[in-house]
Amino acid sequence: MQLYHHPYSLDSQRVRLALEEKGIDYTSFHVNPVTVKNMDASFFRRNPSAKLPVFQNGHHIIYNTIEIIQYVERIALVSSGKENIPSSGGEVTAWMHRIKQWNPKFFTLSHIPKKHRDYVSKFIRQVIIARMAEATDLAAAYHAKLVQVYETEDKLKDPAVLKQSKEQLIRLLDQVEKKLNESAYLAGEEFSMADVMLVPVLARLVLLNLKEEYIDSRPNTAKYWIMVQQRPSYKKVIGKYFSGWRKHKTFIRTWCFVHIRTILRRF
Repeated sequence: MQLYHHPYSLDSQRVRLALEEKGIDYTSFHVNPVTVKNMDASFFRRNPSAKLPVFQNGHHIIYNTIEIIQYVERIALVSSGKENIPSSGGEVTAWMHRIKQWNPKFFTLSHIPKKHRDYVSKFIRQVIIARMAEATDLAAAYHAKLVQVYETEDKLKDPAVLKQSKEQLIRLLDQVEKKLNESAYLAGEEFSMADVMLVPVLARLVLLNLKEEYIDSRPNTAKYWIMVQQRPSYKKVIGKYFSGWRKHKTFIRTWCFVHIRTILRRF
């Protein structure tokens, strides 16, 4: 089994958390979306959406995050030798879809300094144009991605888009806070795939230095956050890259790559 992912990708974190929680071995391939490795022709042919993660088991390839997690669950249950293979309960599944409805893209980008955001966006556009010239058979697909980059830049200038993203996040966190007043985890007293979907959201807020506003202001969520950080899966998937000084190492490495490639005009 192969997983194409990157620590920056929130959905990649979700799938890796599921794999670690279920004890499933897999081969890891890092595909950095900031350095635009997801636009390399070899990967783009496999996945024209260029989105992460991509999960492959033999000839079976899955792109949808929730479908990957549910597939991982089935693998774990089959491996356990159980005859009846249940899927996640209705409450777990409902929470998974509810959390997935919030798209972190615009919220995240809006909290990155504009000069850095514009610098990276320009680099991404230049890489896509270069790949379009190299792989002419994929030119139409690359052009569609280029259009998406421009559309993202335009939407980030629209206060209504940013307001909608923030309000949707607040509603989700308020629902989470209410639920955590009733149980230790989202779907009961046991850590589930619903929590796998939520934990990266909280980690993203911490990464953006928004912990006090969005997590600490909700007592049940704050307690939950402390608890889930102790899990081995969290430490391996998220803490390894973004806890304390490690986040600076992760960011600096990527920033240097982008900056050097821009100076040398090697796209």
